[in-house]
Order: sequence, then structure tokens, then C-alpha cells
Amino acid sequence: MTSKAKRRFKLKMPGTFVILFILTIVAVIATWTVPSGSYAKLAYNQTTSSLQVKDPGGKVHKVPATQKELNKLGVKINIKKFTSGGITQEISIPNTYQRLKQHPASITKVTTSMVRGTIEAVDIMVFIFVLGGLIGVVRASGAFESGLVALTKKTKGHEFLLIFLVAILMILGGTLCGIEEEAVAFYPILVPVFIAMGYDSIVCVGAIFLASSIGTAFSTINPFSVVIASNAAGINFTEGIGWRVFGCIVAAIFVVGYLYWYSRKVKDNPQFSYSYEDRNTFNSKWSVESTDDSEASFTKRKKIILLLFVAGFPLMVWGVMTQGWWFPTMASSFLAFAIIIMFLTGTGANGIGEKGVVDAFVNGASSLVGVSLIIGLARGINLILNEGMISDTILDFSSALVANMSGPIFIIVMLLIYFVLGFIVPSSSGLAVLSMPILAPLADTVEIPRFVVVTAYQFGQYAMLFLAPTGLVMATLQMLDMQYSHWLRFVWPVVVFLLVFGGGILVAQVLIY
Repeated sequence: MTSKAKRRFKLKMPGTFVILFILTIVAVIATWTVPSGSYAKLAYNQTTSSLQVKDPGGKVHKVPATQKELNKLGVKINIKKFTSGGITQEISIPNTYQRLKQHPASITKVTTSMVRGTIEAVDIMVFIFVLGGLIGVVRASGAFESGLVALTKKTKGHEFLLIFLVAILMILGGTLCGIEEEAVAFYPILVPVFIAMGYDSIVCVGAIFLASSIGTAFSTINPFSVVIASNAAGINFTEGIGWRVFGCIVAAIFVVGYLYWYSRKVKDNPQFSYSYEDRNTFNSKWSVESTDDSEASFTKRKKIILLLFVAGFPLMVWGVMTQGWWFPTMASSFLAFAIIIMFLTGTGANGIGEKGVVDAFVNGASSLVGVSLIIGLARGINLILNEGMISDTILDFSSALVANMSGPIFIIVMLLIYFVLGFIVPSSSGLAVLSMPILAPLADTVEIPRFVVVTAYQFGQYAMLFLAPTGLVMATLQMLDMQYSHWLRFVWPVVVFLLVFGGGILVAQVLIY
């Protein structure tokens, strides 16, 4: 009898869309099994200059916008945080949680939440489409190929220097202004360069997404994280900033060192790559074919096109940091650059014509449809959880869990609570205003400063956001055709570092203060 070779069974992680579809079903089931409940919510109405209180049942009444009224409500936040615009979202009012009638989601929510989530994400989706169109036009001009040849020759033997500079800039962007979703814009310009230098998709995500997120985890003055969380906790964001600066420096050294170790391994042996099995798909999508005469054909027109393309990115960072730009404005600025480049590419003796540039723009935009849909589907999951009214139930359970604990144990448990909450509420500002008015006052009961709870929120939530399919990571992986399992293999040491090192900082803060 001849024996047949046994096939090895290999468990394969499902794709991005399947993972989000499964999580959508799990979210629907959770609305049936987790009790519904809500805290009363408080918001400042600029039109009437009054505080608006919404009880757990949804009834709204107004009270004067005074410190006395805040004290009556048990909200230990300076009224100026509201009137100055420091807090613009609804915050939870402590000691007001009530169990409510269950709000189970029907099976139809599986599909309707996907549609509604996509509609809510339309601002970032338009930004991504415009970005894709801009990339398509620049590629059609041939400027990428010519510029890439020139750059790779100049960086020969010093390839990691570019990774180092990109990672440091991303860390600074994260800690100063919370650049994360905006970092999507940097992949098209940097990924072809990294490929040409012999690196893989992991290095690309590590230098951009990982670096920017680790910077945000150690936010120093990021208005969307530490500032709004400190406001909601009733403290000044400068409290504890020395600890965060120290932590950010150590974390930057760790991440850059980790990227250096991994990129060197991939450079020496491409088969070491965690995403080696997908290299052909990745390279076919992102690599730029260059010919021997690419450098010679790096004409003045192509240099201008490439300069315009690159100029859009520092302009975007400047707008976000100083002018309060959001995705519609960023999309508009990139569209302006795209139109100028379309004229340069389509006209003249070597131009590709009106149809050529329009087709290039459309094809570039269509290549990022999958990425845009991922963002919408992830938001749909959050919609189900919010409308099922189970987020506040989990928050109330968390507040009861840490009651009467000693300081060091309290803050470690708080770190783990925020790790879990980061999956349910992936928005940094959303989680801050939801949880800080409830959890920050608990620090008073164990006689530790409230800024320590703010720090626990930063470390815990971002440790989860490296992993959570409900956050930005799935859109990033979809954009680069990377499997979730490959990303997990790379990122888990960073998650462990953040929890262990962050936990050490938190315990040190508790013991010193």
C-alpha cells in the first residue's frame, strides 16, 4: 500500500473584511447579553451659554454655566474648561449610572451599521480617495520612477537613516498633535522608497503607524488625547508632563532600536520577513518600476511634480498642528496639488492628455476603495455598541472594580481597564470624555494625583489600539495588503513593552506622590 503524503493543517487568519464582519456580529450579540445602562451626560451650549444635562432616560434640562452648578452635579472640573471650548463633547456625570431597558440590536443591524458607519466616515474616505487620485497622477507622470532612482543612489549604504528620520518625525507628530489617521497619507510616498531599499511591508507600517502611535501613547501636548483627557479629569494638562517626556524618549529609543533590529534582519535575509509569503502581492502593488534611463529622464518637469507632491505633506502637518485642519480641508489641499500636477502631466509635448490624467486619477482613487470601506465598517461596530448602551455599563463595572484598592494595585488595574476600554471605544477623545469624569475622581479616594489616571488612560488605550480591529490598524493593513497575523507577530513585543514599562512609570508615580 502506498502512503500518501500528509498535508499539514495550517490555521489561516481571516482577512480584514471577514474579521470586521465577525466582530459586527459579536457586537450585536453583546447588546443582548450585556445589561444596558447610562450615566447622565453634561455638555456646554455655546448658543445659550448654559450647561445642558441629559439624564439616563434622555430628558434634557438646562442649568446655569457656573462653578456652583458643576459642584452640585459632582463634576470636579473648572467651568472655564467648558466655556473656553476645552471640552466640546458630552461628558459623563459621576454617580448617575442607571440600568435601563435592554436595547438589543436586531440582526438587520449587521448590515445597516456597516452602511451608517461608512456614511459617518465619509470625511476621511473622501480624503483617502483624493490622496489615491493624487498618487495615480504622479505615477502616470513618471516622476516617481526617476526620483526613486536618484534617491536610492544617494542613500546607498545608509538605508536605515531614512527609516530613523521617518520614525522620529512620526513619534514627534504623535506626541505633539496625535498624527495617526493622517499618517495614511505618508504610505504612498515612502513605501516605494522602502521597497527599493530592500525592506518589507512590516518596516513600512513600523516606521509610520507604529512610530506615530507610540508617540501618541506618550502624548505630551497632544490636544486630542492628553489635553482633552486632562480637561475632563479637572486638571491642567501640564501635570505629569515630565513623566510623559521621559517615557516618550525611552519609548522612542525602544521603537527605533526594534525597527533597526528587524530591518537589518530583513536586509540580510529577505526570507526572515514576517510577511515574506505576501511579498509578491505587496511589491506588485507598491513598487515602482525603474529603468536604466530613469535618472537621465528626471526632467525639470518631473522634479517640479515630485516637489509639489512632497510639499503637500508638510503643509498637511502644519495645518493640523496650527490651523485646526481636519479631513475636508486636508482633502481640499491635496486636490489643489492634484489639479496642478494634472495640468503639468497632461499638457505639453510629452503630456499624456486630458483623458490620460483623468483615468490616472480615477484609477488611483479606486485602488483605495477597500481601505476606505474598512474605516466605515469599524465605525459601524462602535455604532452598535453605543446604541446598545453597554459602554457605560462596562464603565460602571470598572469603577466598582477599583474601589478601595491600594494605590499601586489601583493604578495597574486602571491600566488594564483602559486596555479593555480601548477596544470598545477606539477614539482617544471619545474615551477621555466618557471615562475621565467617572474614573479620575477615584484617584482622590486612594490619595494619588489625577494625572496618574490620565497617564494610565494613554498607556492602556494605545496598547490596545496596536491590536484592536475596531481602530485604525485594520485600515492600515488593508492598504498594504498585510495579514493581521503577520502584524501581530511583529507588534506584540511593543504591546508588552508599553504595558510593562508604562505600568512601571505608573507605579513609580503613585509611590513618589
